Amino acid sequence: MSPPAIVATDLDGTLLRGDGTVSARTRAALLRVRACGAMVVFVTGRPSRVMAGVVAQTTMSGLAICANGALVLDLNSGRAVRHRYLEHATALRLARDIRAAVPDVTFAVESGLRFGREPAFETMWPDPQELVAALPDLVVTLPATKLLVCRGNGRLAEVYDVIVELAGTDAVVTTSSANLVEIAGAGVSKAVALAELVADSGLGAADVIAFGDMPNDLPMFAWAGYSVAVANAHPDVLAAADEITASNDEDGVALILERLFPPSD
Repeated sequence: MSPPAIVATDLDGTLLRGDGTVSARTRAALLRVRACGAMVVFVTGRPSRVMAGVVAQTTMSGLAICANGALVLDLNSGRAVRHRYLEHATALRLARDIRAAVPDVTFAVESGLRFGREPAFETMWPDPQELVAALPDLVVTLPATKLLVCRGNGRLAEVYDVIVELAGTDAVVTTSSANLVEIAGAGVSKAVALAELVADSGLGAADVIAFGDMPNDLPMFAWAGYSVAVANAHPDVLAAADEITASNDEDGVALILERLFPPSD
């Protein structure tokens, strides 16, 4: 394939190594993409509040899609340029219904640069400014970009379909790790946000290569002109990809970018 105009890549498990770092090889590949005039867009389930470290490691600028498509972040200013919330009433109904069906769940709320959680919820990104409270209080104080669901025994795969059924058409349910379910507003996905961003640039799906590793990347894979899964990806993502590269710890994204954007002589 010819060099794409836009490189859209997931972060955790895809571009980032297992320890959360960006390798020198991957950083050089990203800089090469930008030097060739193409655009790099991070498309991640991460909330905007934990993007600064990735930006510092990659030196990337421009726009990033966060929270599985619910928020578009200006990496230069740190401000949201587009933000879609989960409706307050929907968040409360889903929390009530999910807890009735799966009593040992606990909830948290991502709200742009702010985060709140129930006392029993264990977060992977501790926040000294977090709000710890009962869910109704969290939702009132922090409009939900995403409602996060964890379970005491960690086993969410067996109840994932139950949560999807409870959400119906009122919300979008996805997952980017084995022990977390993420719920966003109706119509929100990485694909929708990426399509809007690409259209704003006067381009289309055929101009995009997408990299990912987890089921929340599947809509993006279905939309983009070409999709690449890292070797450590979820089986469903491996099956959906146009190509499989090396793992995130083996610079799989960089391998593809070096082929598409070779150094000039």
